Amino acid sequence: MLKVLVVEDEELIRKGIVLAVDWASLNCVVVGEAANGQEGLEQAARCQPNLIVTDLKMPKMDGLEMIEELRNRGCEAYVIILTAYDSFAYAQQALRLGAVDFLLKPFHDGDLENAVLRLEKKLNPPKPEIRLQDVRPGAKSRYVQAAMEYISENCGDSGLSIAQIAAELGLSEGHLSHLFKKETGITVGSFLTRCRIQKAMTLLKQGKLKVYEVADRCGYRDITYFSGTFKKLVGITPSEYQNQAVLP
Repeated sequence: MLKVLVVEDEELIRKGIVLAVDWASLNCVVVGEAANGQEGLEQAARCQPNLIVTDLKMPKMDGLEMIEELRNRGCEAYVIILTAYDSFAYAQQALRLGAVDFLLKPFHDGDLENAVLRLEKKLNPPKPEIRLQDVRPGAKSRYVQAAMEYISENCGDSGLSIAQIAAELGLSEGHLSHLFKKETGITVGSFLTRCRIQKAMTLLKQGKLKVYEVADRCGYRDITYFSGTFKKLVGITPSEYQNQAVLP
């Protein structure tokens, strides 16, 4: 849940933001409010907010000065700017200081809520769509079941081949390939790739290995080929998947 600090010198607007917005539905709670930048600094030190909603033009200390001072103090709270000044220079400076959104007054019902939702979408990106080809359900012959188990256990071997799998089972390559496709709906090679990418996803989620180390443990000697295969099946690169998976 995000802790919100509202900094706005116009009391009616400030109270409207605090009381009229359904913060709970946005997974937020207002922990403090201030009438100028100086009070905002004091409240930020006391409340430790994750999100600051602030006006720019205020007495004693304006919003940009407050944000800059907060950054100097190590505050990493997200900032949404509210202002009546449609100035590119203001917007540019606010973005330089890490503002995540810039709303012009008078803003309409839902504008602030939508800004918060956009922020939460960035903080909690949707899980990537996994496009791995599924194995056809149903009973499998002992040869196909044994092949699937052998591939799953040895998919990290970069030299694993259909010939090796067939030899392990005492079958010809052609016979194994025919049986496997008939019973599973996918080829032996596709199933091997499926196992390798699923193993890679597990290792990337753990966040203990670098991408090239994950590739090596999953049977890929070429990091470029691994990344291309991963993105084709998962929809994002291994690095992007790992970054999303280890977000707090």
